[in-house]
Amino acid sequence: MLSALFDWPACVAAAVAGVLLDQWLGEPRRWHPLVGFGNLAAALERRVNRGGAPLRQRIAGIGAWLLMVLVPAALAALLVQAAAHLSVALAWLLQALALYAALGARSLHQHIAPIAAALARGDLAEARRLTARIVSRDTADADGEAVARAACESALENGNDAVFGALFWFLVGGAPAVVAFRLANTLDAMWGYRTPRLVYFGWAAARLDDLLNLVPARLTALSYALLGHTAQALRCWRAQAPAWSSPNAGPVMAAGAGAVGVALGGPARYHGEWEDRPSLGAGVAPGSAEVRACLRLVRRTLWLWLALAAASAILLHFLPA
Repeated sequence: MLSALFDWPACVAAAVAGVLLDQWLGEPRRWHPLVGFGNLAAALERRVNRGGAPLRQRIAGIGAWLLMVLVPAALAALLVQAAAHLSVALAWLLQALALYAALGARSLHQHIAPIAAALARGDLAEARRLTARIVSRDTADADGEAVARAACESALENGNDAVFGALFWFLVGGAPAVVAFRLANTLDAMWGYRTPRLVYFGWAAARLDDLLNLVPARLTALSYALLGHTAQALRCWRAQAPAWSSPNAGPVMAAGAGAVGVALGGPARYHGEWEDRPSLGAGVAPGSAEVRACLRLVRRTLWLWLALAAASAILLHFLPA
């Protein structure tokens, strides 16, 4: 029963089903599992992050991460296995639902496309308001180019975090792997900051998220490059990514910006302080058209990944045993 569930064609079919569910339903409007998880993670951090020596804080952070990531992943594995004893179809459905819960492809488009629309009609105040919902930088007095830059960077980076990283780990290890990846990514977003309170406690969350994204981020960057201005994207990746603070966001955004032909990076203000960030990409200054181009690049990459996975499953099916 389990061999029928976890073979490659069944895994790819579940991946396609999960992506289609995301495209059809989008994020759950009520009772989103990640919202509940986030509330639990915040409560746990308040309880166990009591300060003290840096080593003590790091140990507390590692223990909290293991509890919040490995336990749910193990429970997902047990649930799928128990379902498989009843019905392979039921277990397959649970796998598809796990991927659906971890994906954010439609949500990414729903959050960023209205920014492009607001910029196109000249409604800068609305574009600022919408952008402030998805980025941590200050947007209250940002001009149109700065707003478009933030939207482009968010589309490209979150294409990896909310779409391709989840799809990669699902294809590697099914529901348990995608649950672990998505929860680890959420903890990085919550705990992985260099603030006085979290710099040591969140160290494990930040480093482990970097590790889990190491391969999918580079596959995402390569995919962006292949689907756009390839030579330029590869040049930007090679020259610009090493200067970026994140080992995974750098390749993804540099290659994506180069593929689209837009100039990103540069100064941005966070919590009232200006940060001089390295340049990303090459080409025109960002505007509404470039925001839409970044969204199209993410969408094309998603269908490319599914097409390649489906082609490999079909090929494997017809190969002689």
